[in-house]
Amino acid sequence: MTTLYIDADACPVKTEAERVATRLRLPMVLVCNGGLRPSGNPFVTLEIVPEGPDVADKWIAEHCGPGDVVVTTDIPLADRCLKAGAQVIQPNGEVLTLANIGGRLATRDLMQDIRAADPFHQGRGGGFTKADRAQFLQSLDRVMVAAQRVSRD
Repeated sequence: MTTLYIDADACPVKTEAERVATRLRLPMVLVCNGGLRPSGNPFVTLEIVPEGPDVADKWIAEHCGPGDVVVTTDIPLADRCLKAGAQVIQPNGEVLTLANIGGRLATRDLMQDIRAADPFHQGRGGGFTKADRAQFLQSLDRVMVAAQRVSRD
């Protein structure tokens, strides 16, 4: 059965993901270090992992597999999940694949190097918009339906 895993600590689309999981009647697991209230929704579980670097990421990567969907902005986590056979989507609706993750990892590493060399260099990313939320809902629905087909095979 397809499971939707959410890297939940800073995820801006938890509510939207819950709506999609509930409509499709599929389990959703929010993984975090704490600070979230458990949902009363029977399709949603809260997995609280210990504090520490990448503990939530490790938990998700160890539990996801073919037919599952992971929502995260963490590029190294996305890479691990894709290699485990899961589908990965970012909160802005961008679907990550084995074909595009290499470029994303390279860009991430380059930006880390630039920030390390110039501590005054700040990211120029825009805020999270209604359009991002709408794109996420469309993409998540499409990815979840495709993942269900994979999990049935």
